[in-house]
Amino acid sequence: MNFEYSLESERSFDEVVADVEKLTAEKMFRILHIHDVQATLKEKGLERKPLKIIELCNAKFAHEALGKDASVSLFMPCKIIVYTEGGKTRLKAMRPAAIAEFFPEAGLNDLAADVDKIVLEITDRAAQG
Repeated sequence: MNFEYSLESERSFDEVVADVEKLTAEKMFRILHIHDVQATLKEKGLERKPLKIIELCNAKFAHEALGKDASVSLFMPCKIIVYTEGGKTRLKAMRPAAIAEFFPEAGLNDLAADVDKIVLEITDRAAQG
């Protein structure tokens, strides 16, 4: 399984970021933090186009995953990135289902698939508007 899910959107960067935030809440997940990479690099005198790393989590799913194997925390929280390239807004999501492959004895397949479905739905809907 591919570790990342990639999409391109005709929508603006700001519209996509706002929809990721809104859809995350609708899916009973929470935004833990948004890293504004462009702003952080600008503080150091470096220029780059917009890029935000959006960290999201659902406490119930996180608790269940950590109960199976604490090492899964290496991949937590889930991330969706939004950036611009070639005049397009692009999205990438880390595939939670792929995480189960790193911990085959933990029995994460069903849980990871459930989280994967939600993260990809957030990503798809934010790209489409």
